[in-house]
Amino acid sequence: MIGGDAAGMSAASQARRMRGPDELEIVAFERGHFSSYSACGIPYWVGGDVPERNRLIARSPAEHRERAIDLRMRTEVTEIDVAGARVRSLDLETGAEEWTSYDKLVIATGARPIRPDLPGVDAPGVHGVQTLDDGQALLDTLATTEGRRAVVVGAGYIGVEMAEALINRGYEVTVVNRGKEPMSTLDPDMGRLVHTAMENLGVTMVNDAEITKLLTGDAGRVRAVATEDTEYPADVVVLGIGVRPETTLARAAGLPLGDHGGLLTDLAMRVRGHENIWAGGDCVEVLELISGRERHIALGTHANKHGQVIGSNVGGGYATFPGVVGTAVSKVCDLEIARTGLREKDAHRAGLRFEAVTIESTSRAGYYPDADLMTVKMLAERRTGRLLGVQIVGGEGAAKRVDIAAVALTAGMTVEQMTYLDLGYAPPFSPVWDPILVAARKAVTAVRRSAP
Repeated sequence: MIGGDAAGMSAASQARRMRGPDELEIVAFERGHFSSYSACGIPYWVGGDVPERNRLIARSPAEHRERAIDLRMRTEVTEIDVAGARVRSLDLETGAEEWTSYDKLVIATGARPIRPDLPGVDAPGVHGVQTLDDGQALLDTLATTEGRRAVVVGAGYIGVEMAEALINRGYEVTVVNRGKEPMSTLDPDMGRLVHTAMENLGVTMVNDAEITKLLTGDAGRVRAVATEDTEYPADVVVLGIGVRPETTLARAAGLPLGDHGGLLTDLAMRVRGHENIWAGGDCVEVLELISGRERHIALGTHANKHGQVIGSNVGGGYATFPGVVGTAVSKVCDLEIARTGLREKDAHRAGLRFEAVTIESTSRAGYYPDADLMTVKMLAERRTGRLLGVQIVGGEGAAKRVDIAAVALTAGMTVEQMTYLDLGYAPPFSPVWDPILVAARKAVTAVRRSAP
């Protein structure tokens, strides 16, 4: 196993459940200091919602070793020899190198933060946030930095979550975003709702802005982020631009990569064209079920499922991973953000003709106390009425409603079929017509009007 986090150690644990130590020897390599942790929880740890780092660790190296998994920490695999069925590893503490042979290889190298090739990007005070080591390094910087000005570069999931974390830490936060609106995983009209909410929290939003360099002071520390037009003072900079599949080893070994740079696998998560090599997690591309295209979607939910599938197959069983519909949720303080399926530009790219509708509703019956507003956008295919995608932005209770849409997408339901879903109702939980159903009804009307 190359990689000791979600996909790698889920695969190792599942394989061990199926085969005992006498039947299957498992060796895992992890170059970091931690195993089996929640990278998704790092912004909440940095922001203080999670009080300590260990809360994010699901299983320690010692616990894996108790299960007869030879987990070698601070050990980086530097080469895969496919022809020789072996990997070269480097002990990062001692500098010792060795070759280890394999009968079955699992690649779970994850993703790496996008770090633009700009002057000053490696200066002290500039941080990416992908691993627990990254999170600890950022917290160390926050603890020793006298100034209280932070710039977050990028406004995707990591960017908006880190903006909230830094607000919670008492920083004056500016978010510099190259897109027209934050959250490019949403359509711009829905991203605008996030923009407004972030400004209401005191975040300065700068959209349509391209970073040109990071400026440093006399001591070499970062002091500002520069665009073509202006500079934004910064005592700390967090890069939230996104991630790319970490497939450096795979590329060097000649393994097949997709258009997004991720490893290509079959439904059993076996690397295409290689009988004894599997791959999972953020280093692979997955089938997006609505458009039928391969996409790179870096989520811990997928990684753990990939690991279960791989572990079953490596352990002598059989399992497959059918694909995803692209469901994701996030929040900025009290604002909840969710999406699943296709955005408008995804549907256009796939050659689909569709109708898009937007409705406003509440999380509870309007007369019930603390009913929060939410906006739901729904895409449905013309002629067939097939559901294509849903986006939700709103208060408490908004985000998890996207799960209804995720199930409907997976089942291939039409928006008309959705209007008859027997959803739970009581005033504290929903209006009598749930917001998802209201959107589905409006989509049905739009589809009917578009019919020739």
